[in-house]
Amino acid sequence: MDSEAKWYVAHTYSGYENKVKDGIEAAVESRSMHHLIEEVFVPMYEVEETKGGQRKLVMKKVFPGYVLVKMILTDESWYVVRNTRGVTGFVGPGSKPVPLSSNELRSLGIKEKMPPALDIRVGDSITILSGPFEGFAGNVEEVNIEKRKIKANISMFGRETPVELEYSQITKN
Repeated sequence: MDSEAKWYVAHTYSGYENKVKDGIEAAVESRSMHHLIEEVFVPMYEVEETKGGQRKLVMKKVFPGYVLVKMILTDESWYVVRNTRGVTGFVGPGSKPVPLSSNELRSLGIKEKMPPALDIRVGDSITILSGPFEGFAGNVEEVNIEKRKIKANISMFGRETPVELEYSQITKN
């Protein structure tokens, strides 16, 4: 078995995602399995809905019927997740769970290993290290810490052009 925790997808009854998350976390707690099952995650996003003329923000599930579990796959961890009330199985061929690939994790916005935070603020001068604007210099206009992205203005063709860049693409001057 693997010694490094990976992300797996558990299929659940629709509407049971949070109950499954709570159930797995309770089992981890009661069986002291923190070393095997590290994290349980139900991806959510915020959407504005209007009901009866009232506008309010509501959390919606990104993947109804699915829960992401970061675990070291062993017989014991597989058994605990698979036998949690509301879980119908794992995503993968047959009965063998398949971990999510690096590209799949990136597209979901999950970082495998978070790089150190970049000390950057609005107004800072940066140089672009990679991508189509490599070598350009610019000034930071906006910083999004959660997404690890910045918006900067660069001088291109004699005019200021806004670009969105990831932390990994830039260095602070």
